[in-house]
Amino acid sequence: MPGRDTARTTRALLIGAIVLTVMWLSVGTVAQDDRPELTLRARPRVAFAPAEISFTGVLRGGADDYEEFYCLSAEWDWDDGTRSESIFDCEPYEPGVSEIRRRFSRRHSYDYGGRYEVRLTLKRRDDVIELVRTSIVIQGTGLPGE
Repeated sequence: MPGRDTARTTRALLIGAIVLTVMWLSVGTVAQDDRPELTLRARPRVAFAPAEISFTGVLRGGADDYEEFYCLSAEWDWDDGTRSESIFDCEPYEPGVSEIRRRFSRRHSYDYGGRYEVRLTLKRRDDVIELVRTSIVIQGTGLPGE
């Protein structure tokens, strides 16, 4: 019967389209999961003023030649009214050859007590690619006049 053949063909095409859509969505999810993730650690997290704290940002996961993360500058906001920036000089990007920087480290001194939320921002020019925060506590006297 011609009506049944048309219905079967339509159903087969619909099932095929659904399978292709699911496969496409799965590939998209894998690609998103493959993006490096930035973490930030402070050592020590609690100290007495004046204190020097070591901060380490690490990119985990993703391919070593992940283009979006290649040759980024690192901006540190210390939450005490100061900032620092590291700008790197890199060769032009080459797939399969260029490698992303995975570790960003800095030390910063705090003279006054307080809770500070430190931010590490990875940027390409003015575009923020990744941002991470961590908090530290410096015990002791606060800023003069407080």
